[in-house]
Amino acid sequence: MNPRRRLAVVVALGVIPWTVITSPTTITLLFPFGLVGVESGQLVLIHEYLRFTGGQVAPFLRAWPIGAVLYAGSLCSAIGGALGVKDARLTGGLLVATAVSHLPVLAGFSRRMGYLALPVGIVLMGAVAWWAYWPLVRAAEDR
Repeated sequence: MNPRRRLAVVVALGVIPWTVITSPTTITLLFPFGLVGVESGQLVLIHEYLRFTGGQVAPFLRAWPIGAVLYAGSLCSAIGGALGVKDARLTGGLLVATAVSHLPVLAGFSRRMGYLALPVGIVLMGAVAWWAYWPLVRAAEDR
């Protein structure tokens, strides 16, 4: 896969929901930039959410902004890769770190009674890291 295609795939990971959270009354889509209530269609950006809560969120939700920052790093690295100035292995590593950093969010919501957290984008992120970036890691090891 060429660097520009890898960049397009990494960009796509930022616009699909990372987690779909279902509860008895609502479905919420969690993106790296914010969350959307399916019923209302209202978008709450991540910085608005943190300001509204005063930063006092459940401990497992603190992983969400960390994952967003790691994803931003992978996006910057993918842009650099498309321009030929970055090592693509960094992008793959940051995608894996983003997926792993989001695990507390999944666990936290899944432990709540009546909630189910479906890791849509996070599973895709791991698949992209394996499919698009792992061959580059293997090729570097063979050199």
